[in-house]
Amino acid sequence: MKVMVLGATGLTGSLVVEKLLVRKEISSVVVPVRKPLALAHSKLSQRVIDFEAMADHASIFAVDVLVCCLGTTIKKAGSQEAFRKVDYDYALTAAALAKRAGAKALILMSAIGASARSAVFYSRVKGELEDAVRALEFSYLAIYHPSLLLGQRQEHRTAESLGMAVMPAANQLLIGPLRKYRAIEAERVAQAMVNELTGLTKLKAAGAVVNEREYSDIVTLARSG
Repeated sequence: MKVMVLGATGLTGSLVVEKLLVRKEISSVVVPVRKPLALAHSKLSQRVIDFEAMADHASIFAVDVLVCCLGTTIKKAGSQEAFRKVDYDYALTAAALAKRAGAKALILMSAIGASARSAVFYSRVKGELEDAVRALEFSYLAIYHPSLLLGQRQEHRTAESLGMAVMPAANQLLIGPLRKYRAIEAERVAQAMVNELTGLTKLKAAGAVVNEREYSDIVTLARSG
């Protein structure tokens, strides 16, 4: 199976890459990047591209599965417009190119509360992306809805750092319908994604299966490997 990971420099994406490289079911891992990763492996194919001109690199999107972990913050991007370009435009363009090139499955990192009708800009953009990739009708689409991701990021995010300090204890209070809001380790999310995609051995050429993954589903999938 040939897999592309978009967002391979991020917290979850980098973990997905590492886990895919050691799975025997995976023949090649393609990672579009702005600059090369400090990682070498016989299965790893790094492609330095201009994300503003992804269509110029359409051939690299000929994979079986696209895992999209691409994401930023409004603070890091600099504006809402710049944030939307990364989290919506880049992600959707990659998904469309992969679908056109023959990819049968997409595993998309979204966020809890994503909705095109949300009053919150971040959640609204995530929801709009979900609606757009649904319309592409991949044979298999899995949309992940984690809450706060726990793990060591390369860049410092103040709000997330504060959240990571209190959420492990707060998780115990989030039960029943509130369980989906529990913070979760990025390592666990990555493991769930890898377990899910390596289980897709019989993808149909047509049709559209869509699964939404929240906290409990992610935990179960992470254990399934």
